[in-house]
Parts: sequence; structure tokens; C-alpha cells
Amino acid sequence: MNLIDLIEDIPYHSIQGDIQDTVIYNLTDDSRTARAGSLFFAINGYDVDGHMYIHQAIDKGAVVIIGEQEFEDLPVPYIKVPNSRKAVGQLAKRFYGNPLKGKKVIGVTGTNGKTTTTSLLKHIFEENGKVCSLIGTNGYSVNGESLPSQNTTPSALRLYEILKDCQDEIIVMEVSSHGLTQHRLEGVEFDVCVFTNLTHEHLDYHDNMHDYFNAKKKLFDQMKKDGLAVVNVDDEWGVNLYHDLNKQHKKVCTVGRKDLADISISATQTVNQPVVTLSEQGEEIDIEVPLPGLHNLYNATLAYAVAKNILGERKQIINTIKTIKGVPGRFEILQHPSGVKVVLDYAHTPDAIYHSLQTAKDAAKNRLIHVFGFRGNRDRSKRRDMINLSSQISDFYILTMDDLNSVSFEEMLKELSELNLSHGRGKGEVVPDRTLAIQKAIDMCRPGDWVIITGRGHEAYQQAYELGTMSDRETIMPENI
Repeated sequence: MNLIDLIEDIPYHSIQGDIQDTVIYNLTDDSRTARAGSLFFAINGYDVDGHMYIHQAIDKGAVVIIGEQEFEDLPVPYIKVPNSRKAVGQLAKRFYGNPLKGKKVIGVTGTNGKTTTTSLLKHIFEENGKVCSLIGTNGYSVNGESLPSQNTTPSALRLYEILKDCQDEIIVMEVSSHGLTQHRLEGVEFDVCVFTNLTHEHLDYHDNMHDYFNAKKKLFDQMKKDGLAVVNVDDEWGVNLYHDLNKQHKKVCTVGRKDLADISISATQTVNQPVVTLSEQGEEIDIEVPLPGLHNLYNATLAYAVAKNILGERKQIINTIKTIKGVPGRFEILQHPSGVKVVLDYAHTPDAIYHSLQTAKDAAKNRLIHVFGFRGNRDRSKRRDMINLSSQISDFYILTMDDLNSVSFEEMLKELSELNLSHGRGKGEVVPDRTLAIQKAIDMCRPGDWVIITGRGHEAYQQAYELGTMSDRETIMPENI
């Protein structure tokens, strides 16, 4: 593509060098993947500044550089822009021919419930004859092909690249606060935006809960003029969002128990066969949800509201919700060969921990044993709350390692030991090796006991452990791997 056509209408401060006959064959923000004909975006990232790798990109064949800093005497044209991240989305959308044009695009944001809600939506749409892409934590699915995910919300470059040949009618995306503040969804316009909830999380990245909320709100700025916002108003932040959207005269469908809910949750049954009873326009509707826990009844209600807006077939939507088989790593119940029930759950926030533990506690006939840990370099302010909740709800817990990232083993072990002593109520212990912690929890079970392992869900381990297994699932049931 001709560079002059590609950068038409994008804001820039200056252009150094002659761009008249420059042709672009490839876009990249990673100097290692630059090749002949590449346009390289220099991005000042969270850990690495891409401006440091401009010369490496040029050596690999990049023919033009876009960045934010001042550079002179480069051997290729340099375009200085106000924001490199925004430029990525603006140019990728044009370079790949706006692959979202003509699609129904749905974005789901919130602290908890994004993966389950988007998975429910994909299931509903496909069971009703619609082909659907899914972009989220558990992976990306486009044109029926599964691709691994590195982030819940991929970079704008990666997003447009994987969607460039998309033939699916509907695109469902999990939308993270990081993705919104880092302009990973630049240029995407949404037909439906969903807000699940907002609870304590990512305060290592956001200054406070208000900053976190404002980041999530950015999704609704990208809603089409005739788009729909679906909002859980049983969450206080959801109520705030509802009022903000009302002031902007945007179309909103509210969900919850409160009086202002358009789709009202009038009753719930969370144990054995979960059912949510909805009241809509004076009519009561029962929806069977084969996913345990009150939180999943909310996820299903939000998915129902979205699907009804797009499909309009209430009966078919209800029938297909009850056929979902579950979501990997989201309150996934496994039967250990010894007969012990073991739950895998991705929960890693106080609110998610509460709902997961309470659901397991309600189902367990006897004791509940909880295995969990904390990720290095992540929000430390939530750790006491998580231990307090576990010590209140579970009968016994084992603190263990999660991803250490750049934190040393010794530093994390010290914190686990201190938190266990100060907030554990004498109901827990520390077993540093994650695989041995899981093995111990299962071995100490008596008939009717349940084990719940939170924090990793479907994810593979980043470090080696004693038993040599690669995930919580494999540690629980190695003979099935």
C-alpha cells in the first residue's frame, strides 16, 4: 500500500524524509519481525521503549518509522505522531481494509465474568445458526480456527491482522481496562457494549477505583450511535455507568434486581440445577443455567439480554443457554480418580474468590479445601482480602506459588508466610510448590470433601514444579493428559 494513502487523515507533528514513492508491505511494532517494506511503530511500552529499537528495525528492512520522540538523520522517513498506540489502530484498520465492516461487534468489559459471558454468547449465536468469532482470555477463534492468546485484548495490530480475512457474522470480544487505556481497540465500533461488574483489581496499574472505572467506561465511547449498552445495575459502578449513559442519551438495557432494571432478576436457585427467573415486560421467564453460582446466573442474564437484541428469538435463546457444557477453567468441576471433587477456577480477585468459594461451599457435603496464591508484580492491595475470605469460607486453605514474574521465590515465600500468620485465623498453611500443594489438598480429603484451586484456571504454568506437570488440570488428573 502506498504510504501517502495509508497515512491520509491521521494526525502527525512532522515528517522527515521523502515518502512520495514509499510502498508498505507490512506493519509491525516488534523490531524482530521487521522485514523489507515494513512500517515500524515505535511504542513507549509499559516495560520497553520501542524507540530504542528503531535502528534494529531499519537493519531488518523497515522503510518508514512512526514514533513520538524527536529523531534526526535516520536513513528512512520518520513520522512523528502525538500517540504511537493510536496510530497503530488507525493505520492497521486502513491497511487491512476495515475487516469489521458489516459485522455485528460485541464488547464485554468488567472485572469478573467476561470470559463466561462471551463464551455463552458464542454458544448461543452458533447454536442459532450464526457464525461467530471470539477474542478473549481463553484464546481467539476466527473462521472456526483457534489461535492462542497472549492478552485478553490483543494489540490493535494483532486484532486487525487476525480479523483481516474474517468471514464470521458476529465478533464477540472481551475488553480489558489495559486494552482500552492502551488504545488496543482504536477504530473499533461496537454494536453492543456490556458491563458485568467492577471490583477491586488492577490497582497496581490504575491509581484508584475511579481511574479503573473511567478506563472501563471508554468502551462505551466506542459504541455506535444506534448501539446498545447492557449494564448490570446490581453493581454500584454499573448504576453510575447507567446514569452517565442516560445523560448522553445512549440506548441502555439494564439487568439486575433493582427497580431500574429493564430485565429484572426476580429469583435465583444456585445449587443443584441453577435457574434464574427473569421478569421482562411483566412476563416471568425461567432460564436453566448449567453453570454453578450466583455470578454465573448474572453472566447468563447479560448474555440473554445481548442475544435477544440481536436474534430476537427468546425461546431459542433460552433453550440454547441450558445446553452449554461449561467454560474451561471457570468453575470447572473435575472428578479425581480418588473420588474427590476438584474445582478449577480462574478467580483472582476478592469478589471472584468470594463467589467461587461460596458456590463450592454450598455444594460440598463436607469440608472445602482451598489452594491459591498471588502473582508477582501484581496488585498487592487485594491479597489480605483474599486470605480473609478464604479463612472465613473454606475449612482449610493452602497458600502456594503462582506466576512469580520478576519477584524472587524467597520474597514471595516471605510474604505468603507473613500473610498466613497475620490473617489466616490458624486455618491454613504454606506449601510453596504448587503441584505439591494440590497433591496435599487432595490427599487430605475425606469422603464428601471438595478442593477448589483458584488463580490459574485454564492457564499453563510459567515455571517448573516438583511433579513436572504443566497446569493445574494436569496436576489433578495426569493420567488423562
